Amino acid sequence: MKIINIAVIAHVDAGKSTLVDAFLTQSGVFRDNETVVDCVMDNNSIERERGITIYSKNCSIRYKDYKINIVDTPGHSDFSSEVERVIKTVDTVILLVDCVEGPMPQTRFVLQKSLELGLKPILVINKIDKPNNRAEEVVDMTFDLFVELNATDEQCDFPILYGISREGIVQYELDEVSNNIEPLLETIVKQVGEYKKYDESPLQMQISALAYDDYIGRLGIGRVYKGIIREGMQIQIADNKGNLRMGKVSRLMSYEGLKQVPQTAVTSGDIAVISGIADISIGETIGEIGKVTPMEPIHIEEPTLTMNFLVNDSPFAGLSGKFVTTRHIKERLEKELEVNVGLKVTPMETTDGYTVSGRGELHLSILIENMRREGYELGVSKPQVIMRKDVGGRLLEPVERVIITLPEMYAGTVINKLNMRKAEMQSMEPDNGYMKIEYLCPTRALLGFRSELITDSRGEATLVRRVEGYTPFVGELPKRQNGALIAGEQGVTVAYALNSLESRGTLFVEPAVNVYEGMIIGANARREDMTVNPCKTKKLTNTRASGSDDSVKLTPPRVFSLEEALEFIEQDELVEITPERIRLRKRHLTEQDRKRAFRS
Repeated sequence: MKIINIAVIAHVDAGKSTLVDAFLTQSGVFRDNETVVDCVMDNNSIERERGITIYSKNCSIRYKDYKINIVDTPGHSDFSSEVERVIKTVDTVILLVDCVEGPMPQTRFVLQKSLELGLKPILVINKIDKPNNRAEEVVDMTFDLFVELNATDEQCDFPILYGISREGIVQYELDEVSNNIEPLLETIVKQVGEYKKYDESPLQMQISALAYDDYIGRLGIGRVYKGIIREGMQIQIADNKGNLRMGKVSRLMSYEGLKQVPQTAVTSGDIAVISGIADISIGETIGEIGKVTPMEPIHIEEPTLTMNFLVNDSPFAGLSGKFVTTRHIKERLEKELEVNVGLKVTPMETTDGYTVSGRGELHLSILIENMRREGYELGVSKPQVIMRKDVGGRLLEPVERVIITLPEMYAGTVINKLNMRKAEMQSMEPDNGYMKIEYLCPTRALLGFRSELITDSRGEATLVRRVEGYTPFVGELPKRQNGALIAGEQGVTVAYALNSLESRGTLFVEPAVNVYEGMIIGANARREDMTVNPCKTKKLTNTRASGSDDSVKLTPPRVFSLEEALEFIEQDELVEITPERIRLRKRHLTEQDRKRAFRS
């Protein structure tokens, strides 16, 4: 079979996974009587719930006499290290751009990486069935982006197609009628052609992704650039520093449809999955003994955020989780490091816990959510940005490009808040009653900003962000405006007590909830923290008055998602993660301990 490798790249929600669905469905991968779910490649439960792709995944289809390996990539910037690696293994990329939004920050990033590697992208303007379609304008915007990213003349002469990936339609012209994705398949074959065979050359394969199997251990996934790799073959591995070591391929697989199929040999151009090398890592080159030609190492983006994973020491520890000790947390983080190369873990010196660094809030919160569902309990601190120093010793901090779209009436409030957070406006343009504003903002200033933005815009704003680079340290930033309402004793919340506390601020708990001393049960309307008693009951007397015993009507409490909880807490607070509940708490539970810590 002739082999072509392609990757589908785009911003979040541009339609990558639905386009891959169309590839698989129309190439006959599924049986006629098989039930097929939408976004079939997003097989992780969190991916399905959130509607985003988190991990890049491989599949393959057959078209005429071609085998086309397809990589579905994440669109969120926190998982951009996944995209960087896989782009090295493909012959071309399909750049998907929404016909209304146009190129977004992540579009710029993934396109830049593919242009640097000399790939010639295929542009697909997606969702052309939208009523406010502006496809022709988006094509011009994308061309401007190519020029801005220093694309060559050959790269700027990219094919342009139009599609509705949800319906499995791609067409050559905007006003054309099509009922399948064959125009895209024909364009891929014409643009790329088959991978030139190097089967007679010595083996050269580079690992671009990792996976883990509970039975056979760590799996290395990568492209065979030259030669043939065989099952049971003795090999030599060159690491990223050029050091050599021996190994053996115990199992060999390649992709057929959605499955990894065992193979006796995989030829040049194809993507292979190998097992048997326990310490295989990203960027390492595999070759025949004495004939290894190391390839250029794959650079992994450095983490930008760090947080502490601590043993849960609250009074409710161990009530719902199965894994609660330092050893359990250590083993789980070591398992995550097997496949999550964008993560860094170091033990803490002072307490039972680990400092975990990642690419962003979502990157770390996905790990925490997975651990929670697996039965782990832990306490998590507020995320901190990772600072750097330049050659002259100046302190640098990460800065992000932020694009916010919101109704014009709320723009003034949001602009004011971003200015207070020392962000720099890049552009502002009106769009049919909405305002699109673009800022460069320190990552530190964005911690906790999303929840404020949702409140200020009555839930109508959208926020898109990605790490742009580093900027000189901008100094102190404003902190959370509200203090915390802290439970002063352990017990069960009572509607009577909560009713009297509603005037103090916003509550996070409803009646009949178990609370403990030091647990945060609400946000104070004022800046300072306040210790309250949510378990106070009404004193019983024999005196009755008209209306005094009416039923209590409470405002529904504010319920935090994991990301919102991490954004809300301050330095002296923790998020308590358990399989059943996510609680907010003070680091020091008793008021006396908090005063002592404040004095020190």
